[in-house]
Amino acid sequence: MKQVVYTASPESQQIHAWQLQEDGALTLLQVTDVAGQVQPMVVSPKKDFLYVGVRPNFRVLAYRIAADGTLSEAGEAPLPGSPTHISTDRQGNFLFCGSYNDACVSISPIGSDGLPQAPSQVIGGLEGCHSANIDVKNQTLFVPALKQDRICLFQLGNDGSLTPAAQAQVTTVEGAGPRHMAFHPNGNYSYCVNELDSSVDVWALSNAHGEVERVQSLNMMPADFSGTRWAADIHLTPDGRFLYACDRTSSTITVFSVSEDGGLLNIEGFQPTETQPRGFNIDNSGKYLVAAGQKSHHIEVYKISDDRGLLTPLARYAVGQGPMWVVIHSLG
Repeated sequence: MKQVVYTASPESQQIHAWQLQEDGALTLLQVTDVAGQVQPMVVSPKKDFLYVGVRPNFRVLAYRIAADGTLSEAGEAPLPGSPTHISTDRQGNFLFCGSYNDACVSISPIGSDGLPQAPSQVIGGLEGCHSANIDVKNQTLFVPALKQDRICLFQLGNDGSLTPAAQAQVTTVEGAGPRHMAFHPNGNYSYCVNELDSSVDVWALSNAHGEVERVQSLNMMPADFSGTRWAADIHLTPDGRFLYACDRTSSTITVFSVSEDGGLLNIEGFQPTETQPRGFNIDNSGKYLVAAGQKSHHIEVYKISDDRGLLTPLARYAVGQGPMWVVIHSLG
């Protein structure tokens, strides 16, 4: 499996593309200069474009992905606010953008040519909107509003419209600050990292009453941690066996094992990592994790153990300034 790692460095306005070797080593393929502070990124489900959110002129850039993983700019479209998180539906027909500063989520059609268009709908009133996450069934969009301690639920229509779900929201513990989410491949559970108390919530997506319900909440920090909690990102291995979440103050990645049905987490260990890990990701084979240090200006590659999911550092690499987003793309 040939894979490419993309890292976004907003302070130097660059995207680095790295080839991920079978042994976990990285080889630099390309450095792309971006006209603006590049932050959130996502690869299209059809694997032909990398979509990138840029500020201060709020827009999404579309880069065509060549057969070797290198990028060429193909188009752009406006966004209604500063892009904090971008994602697509699972068919690649629509692009979602969550904006923390502008308290909104938007949906933009993606044309048959793969290029995003201007937003067709903007939903406001989402204070601290930090991500937009479509479920495995491609039906419900989960939108955490960090400052309101709630996750709003929207139904995705075939025409790309978003309407409040019958269960319009779920709430977290007060002061938790829901931020980013991941979904178990069986579609029955999701996991949300909470920024302000560095906890992880497990949500059953359909309980006995057909409702979304929190079934577990775990403190993700070591017992002796006494600093300010500041969690950031969360990702699950493709097979659903291991979950990872990072905290920026302690520069730590917490390792969780996941029960077979996806409904229960257990902390396996803690991995020190690059300074202020704002973003990380897991490769498509589930063998490697790549973390970016926003203050170290490096990325580090870890091997994931088969038994407990613990991380073994392999190598670190200098990237642009302030790296904060990592995307891993499978070629072919």
